Amino acid sequence: MSERRSPTIRRRRLGAELRRQREAAGITIEVVAEQLECSASKISRIETGHTTATPRDVRDMLRIYGVVGVESDELVQIAREARQKGWWHPYSTVLVGAYVGLEAAASSIRAYEQQVVPGLLETEEYAGAMIRAARPDFTADQVQQRVRVRLGRQSLLTQDDPVDLWVVLDEAVLSRPVGGDAVMRGQLRRLVEVAALPNVTLQILPFEVGAHAGMDGTFTILSFPEPGDPDVVYAENATGGLFLEKSDELQKYSFIFDHIRAAAMRPEESVAHIVKLVEEPLWKWRPRGSP
Repeated sequence: MSERRSPTIRRRRLGAELRRQREAAGITIEVVAEQLECSASKISRIETGHTTATPRDVRDMLRIYGVVGVESDELVQIAREARQKGWWHPYSTVLVGAYVGLEAAASSIRAYEQQVVPGLLETEEYAGAMIRAARPDFTADQVQQRVRVRLGRQSLLTQDDPVDLWVVLDEAVLSRPVGGDAVMRGQLRRLVEVAALPNVTLQILPFEVGAHAGMDGTFTILSFPEPGDPDVVYAENATGGLFLEKSDELQKYSFIFDHIRAAAMRPEESVAHIVKLVEEPLWKWRPRGSP
């Protein structure tokens, strides 16, 4: 994962370029599908990056659009790269492959989390405890496989060209002792360690702010180094998550994140607060049965 040559982002970029070329040629999806003897939905899914196009498909589509020579060759090469398997492919049954592919290609990630520590910041013990609690139907092997994937993703923070990560954690994340007292204290120490990295900014959104702009739920904004790759918002839920790419959606979530981080403690205050919680955890302050 040292290079951001994610097949997911390649597929997304290729689809956008194919759509641009088709529209510039004034040709409809239906006409392309008829000439290639395939369904219009296949062409649409290629253009949105949801389906991988073969190099032959790309060459045939570009021929229809009148694109030849070096430009055609470059796009066909992108199609070959988009068909390569990402490091996460063997684990495709245990995670959202599209998200991990975009995460691997991102230059910056902004995230707001309400309930749990984000995967990029989790300890092995915390991740295991959280997965076991959230999915009691999983076997020990299934849990361990998911933990390995999460730990593998964390190399994004320390590779030669690390991702810039800005995370705002609701104070509720620090208040719930996932895995018990020892595991949670270890997780808090891990947050302090990671926050010391120059590419990581960590803030805590305290209970005392009351209602805030992020009340609707957890989300992540991924940005990419190439100008032609627009941001993506990933709103997570129990069935996997939702990808949002429309400009008005991106503006809305960027606006929300700006308001959340403005309401949160400053980074240095946040780290100091976590250090204090390692010694005086919130869950120790509120024993069961107390008002």
